[in-house]
Amino acid sequence: MKKIIVTLITLLLFGCSTVRVVDSWKNEEVLFFKPQKLLVLGVTQNLTARKIFEDNLKKEFAKRNINAYESTAVFDESFTDSKRTEEEIDTMITELSEKGFDAVIITAVKGVDERRSYDRGYYTVGYSWTRFGRYYYRYQDIYYTPGYYNEYKVYHLETSIYNMNEGEDKSLVWVGALDIVDPQTITTTVNDYVGAIMTRLEHDGIITRL
Repeated sequence: MKKIIVTLITLLLFGCSTVRVVDSWKNEEVLFFKPQKLLVLGVTQNLTARKIFEDNLKKEFAKRNINAYESTAVFDESFTDSKRTEEEIDTMITELSEKGFDAVIITAVKGVDERRSYDRGYYTVGYSWTRFGRYYYRYQDIYYTPGYYNEYKVYHLETSIYNMNEGEDKSLVWVGALDIVDPQTITTTVNDYVGAIMTRLEHDGIITRL
């Protein structure tokens, strides 16, 4: 599942994914943001993960009376399978405008870090082991049992909102940087990530609170 998640995109606990917001920025020149037709786009080659993510995000916007559409319903499913030229992207933007889209929210993986942590399960308070032999016997398992070290990945994602009706200097409405730690399943990770995005958008005043 981890390999699937890295194509899509989703801290404190091991064995379950945790999503945290690292930072976010809001264009202060945007006083009111209520798109008429919002495109939801997840940059990934994995169609299953992309559909789950885009559908979940679309439903959250619908709860706030924002018309959102998955990219899988607008583009050919193979659009994100390969790198596109600037000309192809410009053509895509023109086609979106012709179809009435005035904003897009896009999510992409910015990087992945390999992490390793030490399990302190053997740590005890006080000096209960008074003999060297017993101490050595007790704690040597920490070094000879691989399970005492947790290896996991942290995925750095970025979600941005662009207003396609504005000039280049005003098109970026909002951008957020989020980390997903040790993702386990697509569904759980996507739910956590979408929830974190919506909460931050409410906090930053981009969308109204439910």
